[in-house]
Amino acid sequence: MTETPARVRTDVAEPIDAQRVGAAAVGLEVRKVRRLGLGLTAGTLAWATSIFAFTTVNEGTPERIGDLTGLAFQLGLFCLLAVQYRTRATGLSRPAVGLLKVEAVVLGLASVWSLLHGVFPASLQDATWLMVLDICWPLSMIGMMVIGIKIAFTGRWRGLLRWWPLVAESWVFVTIPSMIIFGDAASRWVGGGHLLIGYATLGVLLAARPELVIPKN
Repeated sequence: MTETPARVRTDVAEPIDAQRVGAAAVGLEVRKVRRLGLGLTAGTLAWATSIFAFTTVNEGTPERIGDLTGLAFQLGLFCLLAVQYRTRATGLSRPAVGLLKVEAVVLGLASVWSLLHGVFPASLQDATWLMVLDICWPLSMIGMMVIGIKIAFTGRWRGLLRWWPLVAESWVFVTIPSMIIFGDAASRWVGGGHLLIGYATLGVLLAARPELVIPKN
């Protein structure tokens, strides 16, 4: 018999609670999705406000404000792409993941156009090379629509968040025809309103229900 307590062994690693570690990882991912969702909503609200105030086609200072708030919206789209990439929303295959990477490149070029067109002097805004970058704007929106369709068919996102990207990413197919048919005045309300219903709401849904986009396994 002895009153000396047994020494604690230091050569054996402390057992890992896998369930606790997994829960912590999921909690961290939930917080990231929420932040990114709010980033999407914030960028969308900035551009929607500009559209309501100045329409989508204008000149001078309103045009520059539209460019720079459009850039804020594009940064919000990068938040959305980050969520889609982290959760492999389009699928696990290499082409499915590659779709998101290609969209990020096209969106990045469109963002460069928004920035430069918003800050360059008027004499440089119509430069040929800048007009080439401008093509990336509609291409990036078409790419987002393709991603929305892929998310719906893949089904890794669940509930409303499986289908809401389709609503949000139909923006270009709703706003541009309405502008052609009804003119710039109509595009103000259609374009701005669709942004609120689509992308702004999508960001809120990501912030409110992040568990719907986090894979279960």
